[in-house]
Amino acid sequence: MDYLEGLNPQQQQAVMAGTGPVLVLAGPGSGKTRVLTHRVAYLIAQLGVQPYHILAVTFTNKAAREMEARVDGLIGGRSRGLTLGTFHAVCGRILRREAEYLPFDGNYVIFDADDQLRIVKQVLREFNLDEKRYRPQSIHASISRAKNELIFVDDFPVQSYRDEVVKRVYTRYQQILLASNAVDFDDMLLWTVFLLEDQPALRERYARRYEHLLVDEFQDTNLAQYTLLRHLASFHRNIFVVGDADQSIYRWRGADYRNVRRFEQDFPDAQVILLEQNYRSTQNILDAAMAVIDRNPYRVPKKLFTQRGAGAKIVVRELYDDHEMASFVVNRIANDVAAGSAQPGDFAIMYRTNAQSRLLEEAFLAVGLPYKLVGAQRFYGRREIRDVVAYLRLVQNPRDEVSLTRVINVPRRGIGNKSLLALQTYAQRMGLTPGEVLLQLEEGAESPAETAIPSRARVSLAAFGKLLRGWCAQRDEFSPLELMDRILADIRYREYLEDGSEEGQERWENIMELRRLAGEYRSRRLVDFLEDIALISDQDTLDEAANVPTLLTLHAAKGLEFPVVFIVGLNEGTLPHSRSFEDEEAMQEERRLLYVGITRARDCLYLLYSLNKNLYGYPEPAEPSRYLGDIPPELVEGTSRRRSVFARRRQLWVEDDAPAAVEQQFHPGMRVQHPSWGEGMVLTSKLDEGDEVLDIFFEDVGLKRVVASLARLTVIS
Repeated sequence: MDYLEGLNPQQQQAVMAGTGPVLVLAGPGSGKTRVLTHRVAYLIAQLGVQPYHILAVTFTNKAAREMEARVDGLIGGRSRGLTLGTFHAVCGRILRREAEYLPFDGNYVIFDADDQLRIVKQVLREFNLDEKRYRPQSIHASISRAKNELIFVDDFPVQSYRDEVVKRVYTRYQQILLASNAVDFDDMLLWTVFLLEDQPALRERYARRYEHLLVDEFQDTNLAQYTLLRHLASFHRNIFVVGDADQSIYRWRGADYRNVRRFEQDFPDAQVILLEQNYRSTQNILDAAMAVIDRNPYRVPKKLFTQRGAGAKIVVRELYDDHEMASFVVNRIANDVAAGSAQPGDFAIMYRTNAQSRLLEEAFLAVGLPYKLVGAQRFYGRREIRDVVAYLRLVQNPRDEVSLTRVINVPRRGIGNKSLLALQTYAQRMGLTPGEVLLQLEEGAESPAETAIPSRARVSLAAFGKLLRGWCAQRDEFSPLELMDRILADIRYREYLEDGSEEGQERWENIMELRRLAGEYRSRRLVDFLEDIALISDQDTLDEAANVPTLLTLHAAKGLEFPVVFIVGLNEGTLPHSRSFEDEEAMQEERRLLYVGITRARDCLYLLYSLNKNLYGYPEPAEPSRYLGDIPPELVEGTSRRRSVFARRRQLWVEDDAPAAVEQQFHPGMRVQHPSWGEGMVLTSKLDEGDEVLDIFFEDVGLKRVVASLARLTVIS
């Protein structure tokens, strides 16, 4: 078979690149997955590399499954032994295999995002710290950031009192994880890097084994992932990375686009190959995307091109407010579907923050149109699914106190908070975990716990302990499905859920779906099933077969594509987000975020912004995003007809005449009257692109920023 068939010259160059480090800078829609899979097939079938000696990592299970299927299709199932998966999945295998070197054993469980936050809240309560002052999400983000930067608790830098608080919480957080024989997502990377650095012989063994490393979405790696790759490539130096710094949009979770530069510094002999031919979008869409991203500094310029032709012009629309914007989107979709020019599943509506989905959902519901929402109530986040998974996790690892606390009285079995507290207190005194104490309890038998735990509570706890012992005894004999069925029967979970309501029936149907998924693991272990579902992302649960419009954030849109894309809420303060205004790097990422959104569109692109935003029930003037002004007028539909005050200010639609000069009419200290907000005092005034922008404190509604020409203000004094 010709492994270069159907590849363009740049793709062929990448697939046939020799040994040593290779950096492939792949523009959006340029066929990078095709290059990676053909590269793997080329290594195995043409160069004779054994699959066992190849490691390929990516960021989602969906991408890993797609790559594996393509490789098998190319070389006819000769990929047996190939290590292919997400970073976390690969690290999970290493940690379980080498657990003797770690402070936890190979039966560890993975605490998901909800579990992690619950532990942080528990620690804050232990330390009597106010959650309003020390937000659990913020504290956890600081811990996660430290781990991504390979900072263990003892090395956590303290430069302020808040840092001191974070270090204390971080210390206790890790103690709880280790006591529960558990890790979080960040730990999987951190402990693997620690393992390779602390055990030189082990590092050399893995570095020798993996003769070739291939990495997808390299721009999304954090420091821990980059360090891991560098260790694994330390012997053969055959590392092939594919990425695009222009699509690095996950800085908030540790991703560092500068790893592309680090790669070039650490591997100065690396071949650098550009993939610039786009197979997804029309040229107008690509030109708009390049106009936006070209304003970012410190980047390798790319000239994206396509053979699909210019295509339709980009539609930029100004709507009165977010309500009108949502109605515009839904009406346009309904009209196009009714006209037969598109299918419902052709459309995607993208936005900067999850909160923006509410009005869109209301607009869809108002006209009775179905839709799917990415990143909302995930299947694995539903209460009943979390219950059953917690039972399975407890069977896999009885030391898991988080799972035990969740299910010890679900369904109710007479174990209340006092009984649980007595169990925990006794376990702590004995140097055990509550789960270990439960396994030791025998109904009616004498035990040291007899005096420590009240009699009534002891009976209920012993009964649950007996169930847990029975499940643990069958853990290695039963498949995940058989074990799940045994647990569901023993706790009579169906009777607990099906309370005669429609919601109860839907909850049981969700359990049946979980059973179906467990049925795919008939020949695999419970630990494999639990690890796979712990590492599932929102994109992995996206129902691609559903023929309905998709609502999703721009962050969630990475890796997806749609014939028609609406990007809504393109206003200053939303995109770019107001939190980014004072941070140059954050502003660059905001621009990359829009670039990613634009390049998801195949055929049609709508960019929508509002003239007003509603705050506290009142309309307030809103500015269009500065990024809209970067798009050349010749790419935009109807530029000569669509005009407004903000369009002139942002020069979205350029005219020959410059904006007329405006004199400052308002000054700090002036008292003014607004028709809706009443009296207020001007705090600041500045001229901005042909208009006067004021910050005014109103006695009734607080601080407002207004544009003088639109605010209908009357000077009082």
